[in-house]
Amino acid sequence: MFRKQIEDPILVEHLASLPDDGREVFLLDDGRIRLTALQGTRMVNQMRANHGLGILETVALGQAYIAGGLLSSTVKGNDRIQLTIECGGPIGGVYVEAWACGAVRGYLKNVPIPVDKPLESFDLSMFYGPGFLTITKLIEGGSQPFTGQVMLQYGNLAQDLAVYYRQSEQTPSLFSLSIQFDKEGRVAGAGGMFLQAMPGCPDDVLDRLQELAPKLAPIGRTLAGGTTIGEYVLREFTNEKPEHLAHLAVGFSCPCNREHFAGYLCGLPDGEKREILEQKSFPLQLECFNCGTIYSFDREELQELFESGHHIEK
Repeated sequence: MFRKQIEDPILVEHLASLPDDGREVFLLDDGRIRLTALQGTRMVNQMRANHGLGILETVALGQAYIAGGLLSSTVKGNDRIQLTIECGGPIGGVYVEAWACGAVRGYLKNVPIPVDKPLESFDLSMFYGPGFLTITKLIEGGSQPFTGQVMLQYGNLAQDLAVYYRQSEQTPSLFSLSIQFDKEGRVAGAGGMFLQAMPGCPDDVLDRLQELAPKLAPIGRTLAGGTTIGEYVLREFTNEKPEHLAHLAVGFSCPCNREHFAGYLCGLPDGEKREILEQKSFPLQLECFNCGTIYSFDREELQELFESGHHIEK
């Protein structure tokens, strides 16, 4: 994966002034609620740069990246989790994959998202339309993945994730996914929270937190001001007696590389290889959907690759 340079000097300076991205895990209310909070301003900005996204696309995919980073706190080791949305609206679909280590990658099906009138808000429900939300956990060494699916009820990722956890995993949950733009459309702050009721948690505890949620300071706006996500939790949930459990990394990362794409080309049928070599336009460019990295191969390189049957060095 190649990280495309963020060229806006004002944004570069702003990002340099912020704390590092990361995830913080807390227990609230004497261990009855598990809270994972994520600071991801750099992650969302790098995602936007690599995929070349506008504001609407950044909101849609950025929320999914934040969600993926939060969800990956539920797996361990080399396990990973996939979040997929298939929908009939202009977004078309979303795919995000996140590892327990905090690496997050993924893409939108439609870029740009078709828009027929100026945006009045960041309400994505009309852009999702009818569809399904699927969560898949891939456990290292497991015989098969665990997959659950729900219909989209709100067209709001945070609310639909709460529906998923309530229906598929019987775990009352609460999500917040927040991206703050400045007046020029830069992503100034991005983050989110994932609250889960622990076994035996009384219903009134999560109900009280759901009532509290609309009163909380906006996460993205707060992080844009330089506050860490840990400081945010300690301040906003003081009455819930937050107990810090762990600090976890998070970031935009994809394991793709040139060797992988060379191997793909080597595996093509002979007829397709001949068609590639006979085309007049070179270099051949292959793009990784998950991170936007483009790998280029010139004709001589491909000729040698196909004749040798071996992978090109990274």
